[in-house]
Amino acid sequence: MDAPAPAHIQPSPKIARLIAGVDEAGRGPLAGPLAVAAVILNPRRRIRGLDDSKKLTEARREALYAQIVERALAWHVVLVEVEEIDRINIYQATMAGMCRAVAGLKLAAHEALVDGNQLPRALPCPGRAIVGGDALEPAISAASIIAKVTRDRLMCIMDGHHPGYGFASHKGYSTPEHLAALKQLGPCPAHRRSFAPVRLLFDQGTLF
Repeated sequence: MDAPAPAHIQPSPKIARLIAGVDEAGRGPLAGPLAVAAVILNPRRRIRGLDDSKKLTEARREALYAQIVERALAWHVVLVEVEEIDRINIYQATMAGMCRAVAGLKLAAHEALVDGNQLPRALPCPGRAIVGGDALEPAISAASIIAKVTRDRLMCIMDGHHPGYGFASHKGYSTPEHLAALKQLGPCPAHRRSFAPVRLLFDQGTLF
């Protein structure tokens, strides 16, 4: 049996594993940036109701966003702009954004849990890809909410800069409203030229 430590020597506390959840918002839209977030939750400050951001109402996402940024041990969100998406494609932009989000955390994560079936090769820590992770892993759910709220807020601002497209309502997705406005007005600088409906207009000679 090991002898007990002298009274003046305290045993070293175990270092908790820091797990970062990683997710994106805005991979499919025709306009606006991609938002990618990484979140390390605090196990001592649990947040109830975390889920895939797409399953939550806007009001619920906003409420949870406030709790996440206040209670999480660390969080970071990055925007991958339209120019980069068009230059390297949306898949590569997503992988790059995930790496930047994890690298930007104020605490170094021991592991990253990434939503989906693809794991970025350049993550600054070991990682796992989890299909449907935004509904299974609280940290990924939190990242999903941070990314979604950040991007939605930005698209509402963008609506004021580029009126007529309805960005505040559809957030850049290819809704009938958006496609009709795109056909009538042509693309604006916020549109992703590499995405088919926008690219088709450019191929037909439509200018900003």
